[in-house]
Amino acid sequence: MKHFLRVLTQFLVFLYCKCLGQGLKFVIRKVTGRCELQRICYNNKPGARRTLKIEMSLKRSKHELLQSAVSVHPDSVEKTIDDIMSLKKINPDTNPQLGISLQACLLQIVGYRNLVVEVEKLRREPYDSENPAHEEMLMKLWKELRPDSPLSGRISKQWCEIGFQGNDPKTDFRGMGLLGLHNLLYFAEHDKATALQVLHDSLQPKHSEMSKAEWDKKKFDKAIGYSFAIVGINITDLAYSLLVNGALKTHLYNVAPEMPSLAHFQQTFCYLMQEFHRFWIEEDPCDIMEFNRVRTRFYKRILKQLKNPDMALCPHFTASDLHLVNL
Repeated sequence: MKHFLRVLTQFLVFLYCKCLGQGLKFVIRKVTGRCELQRICYNNKPGARRTLKIEMSLKRSKHELLQSAVSVHPDSVEKTIDDIMSLKKINPDTNPQLGISLQACLLQIVGYRNLVVEVEKLRREPYDSENPAHEEMLMKLWKELRPDSPLSGRISKQWCEIGFQGNDPKTDFRGMGLLGLHNLLYFAEHDKATALQVLHDSLQPKHSEMSKAEWDKKKFDKAIGYSFAIVGINITDLAYSLLVNGALKTHLYNVAPEMPSLAHFQQTFCYLMQEFHRFWIEEDPCDIMEFNRVRTRFYKRILKQLKNPDMALCPHFTASDLHLVNL
């Protein structure tokens, strides 16, 4: 009986809030002469502040046209905006900027959804050593990170020099599929100076007063000291999680004028790699066994930053222009 009363009370409260909300929206429209979409566009600057509110308004609308607008094909965005303007009885001649603003918001919304699909497809595609395109990407990664060291063979201990765990990197891509390789290669090709610096630092002894010879002789298991490629795949997982749970909307809506693309995601990965490198140094872990603790703290820090609707993790998409701790 108590459970029934509790459920009934929750339902009545929900019904009351919903009716109150609809009534309040009706009153505000009558007073201001503007619908909710107009008020959002006129009262919020372009970017995440505006687009997040537009997205929420569309999803919560009682009209099927507005609810389905967030999942239309990009080619249908312009027509969808025209239909929304017609439904809301908004004259485009007297409100020319509104259509432009709504279109930009909707392109960001549907672009984000499409980006999630594209990234998920790459994540699900396993690395195939029989696929020439996959092998070509892997060899490019080596050449970018070790330009002066020819690879002795496809199966080689040299892969450990760039942070893979064994003689054959394909086994390390199991968790993130091709997405991990795509991100590592993008980092190495498009932000090469930073990638090489991070790789160099990751191979250094934790205590700089110890020579490399002493380090090798004592065979210590800690350095600044993490496996570059493995950490890159792990940070790919972190970026993927931020994308899928919607946390990256704040960042991408602020930096992508229209549709977020795979390049935006990969540039974000470059930034996260650099920031994790800096964070790892700040945390000063005893050894690699503390990786999960440091990663969790780093993830929470990024999540906290992304709660700010004005946040753009890397506004100019050039990680090399940002500060990198030089060891």
